[in-house]
Amino acid sequence: MSSAIQPGPNAFAISARERLAAYLSEQRKASETEIVALTPDASTREYFRVPWKRGTAVAAVYPEPFDPEFHPYLDVTRLFLECKLPAPEVYAVDGARGIIVQEDLGDRQLGKALEQVSEEERETYIEDAIAIIARIQAATETAFARKSIAGKLAFDEAKLGWELNFFFDHYFGSLCKENLSHAEAAELKAELNDVAAELSARPRVLCHRDYHGANLMLDQKNRLRIVDHQDARMGPISYDLVSLLMDRQPEPPSLADVRAYRLFFLEARRRQDLPAIDPDDFAQEFRLMTIQRELKAIGTFSYQTAVCGRGAFYQRHINPTFQIVLQAAEWLERFPVLQRMIKERIRQ
Repeated sequence: MSSAIQPGPNAFAISARERLAAYLSEQRKASETEIVALTPDASTREYFRVPWKRGTAVAAVYPEPFDPEFHPYLDVTRLFLECKLPAPEVYAVDGARGIIVQEDLGDRQLGKALEQVSEEERETYIEDAIAIIARIQAATETAFARKSIAGKLAFDEAKLGWELNFFFDHYFGSLCKENLSHAEAAELKAELNDVAAELSARPRVLCHRDYHGANLMLDQKNRLRIVDHQDARMGPISYDLVSLLMDRQPEPPSLADVRAYRLFFLEARRRQDLPAIDPDDFAQEFRLMTIQRELKAIGTFSYQTAVCGRGAFYQRHINPTFQIVLQAAEWLERFPVLQRMIKERIRQ
């Protein structure tokens, strides 16, 4: 639903909070004093909790206006809801002001909940999250059929390679201020290029693209819900599972646990009538995907630390994530230059 009111040309000269307050006032929903700012992650959007009908809603306020018909978040939300995936309902949209008002799922992130529940509850939540990945993959053909933005984007070799270059530039450059020798840089980049090329050749399915514990919420009925899905695209079958199991972990998960979750995932795919995958072949892809995804994450942590000044939150994740990459490379018995560079740096 779009607001018919069109703000003037200077609407974006005021703050996100002021834009939201003006919108809510016109809708007779709330005053500025009732708007509560929520903490964003590494995002250009600002989030606020606001009164809405008999409860509350969450308003995402973007830094620029948008066309609701072609907005990635709205497009993917429509796709997910059509496929009965647990995304939040969108209540209202004002594209001219850059505002989306949506269902309030509360503040319980899965990642934090897993630190507080029993081992049995933890296992149930993780299995539920894995089952949702299979359901997302089952929506692949619908994404193509409805010409969703997610069906037009992919983790091709160029995208995967760009992310690995982002790691290289921001870890060695922005964060460490290291000048690798030409030979060292060339050897490492050759290995990273192999990672991108091999993953780009794998079969692709619909991926959330950032499927970790901070982007899965537990709503008031204790059900898992998906957020931050605007970057969904086609990618390797292992992509979201790697993100769920490996992102922002304090140490590498046990090999036995990871294997059990991989097998559970393959069974969840079978229940969705998706094509069978050889477990050993999938294990190879999973480890290769771990290297790419987690190096990309280190690039993000480095950028947020060195460029954006958010090191208090992000820098602590770098060494544990390197340990996860090293474990995957050793398991594959490949990428000796990457292995050596990681070992040298985590000893420092």
